[in-house]
Amino acid sequence: IGVNAGSLDKVLLARYGGVTAEALVESALQHVRILEAQEFYDLKISLKAHDVPLTLEAYKLMSEKVDYPLHLGITEAGTARTGMIKSAVGIGALLAQGIGDTFRISLTGDPVVEVKVANEILKSLGMKEYGPTLISCPTCGRTCIDLAGIADQVEARLADIKEPISVAVMGCVVNGPGEARGADVGIAGGKGEGLVFRKGEIVRKVAETELVDELFKEIKSILEEEK
Repeated sequence: IGVNAGSLDKVLLARYGGVTAEALVESALQHVRILEAQEFYDLKISLKAHDVPLTLEAYKLMSEKVDYPLHLGITEAGTARTGMIKSAVGIGALLAQGIGDTFRISLTGDPVVEVKVANEILKSLGMKEYGPTLISCPTCGRTCIDLAGIADQVEARLADIKEPISVAVMGCVVNGPGEARGADVGIAGGKGEGLVFRKGEIVRKVAETELVDELFKEIKSILEEEK
């Protein structure tokens, strides 16, 4: 049963004074009653809107009224740049509350991106192991390396790795290894040089120009050890 905020019945719009969470839920329940009257219970319910707060309210209300599985989504979320944020906020908030059984990311563009965003949402909530996790800090006054450029290089090279591994790219050697102690492996920049570390323990010091290559040598070593 799929209900879309853009196609609600005029009677419901008039009754509830427009598109509201209550109107979305009532629309779905009307169809639920029809099917239940025929003793058909193999149902899944979707309540989609492009408005995040409205979607959150509607799904929460529906979860309190029925035990049927719920299919989550922020419909017409927009392009990848803005749509992935709306989707992550809306769907992620519901999943974090234990609401939702399946979901679809809806973006204007390549559907492959939708799958990647979906996996990242599940990974961030600890619901799925999916490839590498990149941890990188914001720059501060202690940063003496091209942190953003290095993080971009690392992220691009991690795209070829399928195994779950956490990788940190930190801006300074003062706090970097400690702050990223939970990462499997990482690098922390100094002035023209940096540290390679595992689980917060320093492995070696290398020149800044060698940081990325040395990091991936360590990653390769870890992945081979885990085979």
